[in-house]
Amino acid sequence: MFEIDLRSRRSIYEQVVDRMKERILVGVIGPDEKLPSVRDLSKMLTVNPNTVQKAFRELERQGYIYTTSGVGSFASPLEGMRADDGQIAEARAALAGNMRELYYLTRDVGAVRAIVDEEMGVLPVTGGGGSGT
Repeated sequence: MFEIDLRSRRSIYEQVVDRMKERILVGVIGPDEKLPSVRDLSKMLTVNPNTVQKAFRELERQGYIYTTSGVGSFASPLEGMRADDGQIAEARAALAGNMRELYYLTRDVGAVRAIVDEEMGVLPVTGGGGSGT
């Protein structure tokens, strides 16, 4: 399904959340598509099942997946999915801090803009671009 970078600074749980979000947003995992079980995904990724369970809980809390008792977990349809305002504010504050740090390092607003533009290229293309994801 995807790989986990054990040397990454990001925790395994965060990597699972990020990779699942990305696959749902770009349509690799379609709306209402059944996800692998926690046990199966933990075996595929060779990580602890508790880590995958924690990631699934977070994905469900954020609205990317839903669980049907006794059946499994499924990707949520993207229509109507609303971003959490608190998480947006947190991400925006982190972005502002990182942009300030880039400016302190380069002392050049144009260089900061160029870096931001370049990094925008790493975002998945969803055909949308709305603020609801």
